[in-house]
Amino acid sequence: MDKILEDKIIEEMKKVFKNNKRHIRHTLKVLNYAKKILKSENGNSEIVIPAAILHDIGLVKSMQKYNSLAGKYQEMEGPQIAKMILSKLNIDNSIISKVSDIIGAHHSLGKIKTDEFYIIWDADWLVNLKNEFDAKDKNNLLKIINKIS
Repeated sequence: MDKILEDKIIEEMKKVFKNNKRHIRHTLKVLNYAKKILKSENGNSEIVIPAAILHDIGLVKSMQKYNSLAGKYQEMEGPQIAKMILSKLNIDNSIISKVSDIIGAHHSLGKIKTDEFYIIWDADWLVNLKNEFDAKDKNNLLKIINKIS
């Protein structure tokens, strides 16, 4: 994906998250891992990069509407916001559709079985893993890895 377009999507994401530095940092870390994974996996960067940047874009609306950051609400609210952002940037409709599908299932392993989905899934888990689980407990870490893979 073109770096200028990537930067425009990042700016749109930041507008939605406003000053929520935690969510912005999380998103940029997911993007970084997704790019690294892309180097060794089959995946379309035109789908993976916007999906990584916008995967949690439904957070703000989920909090406003449901007073919750639960994954199911993010999956409900995120695709429409992503579609608006990507349409505004003149992204091809077939790409918008695939990115929106990933965002609408990014907490639901097995709903979508594409390389692009799995890259986003893995990148998000790599970021969340150390925030949510004690990485020093190797046995627990192995159980978690086996559960999510």
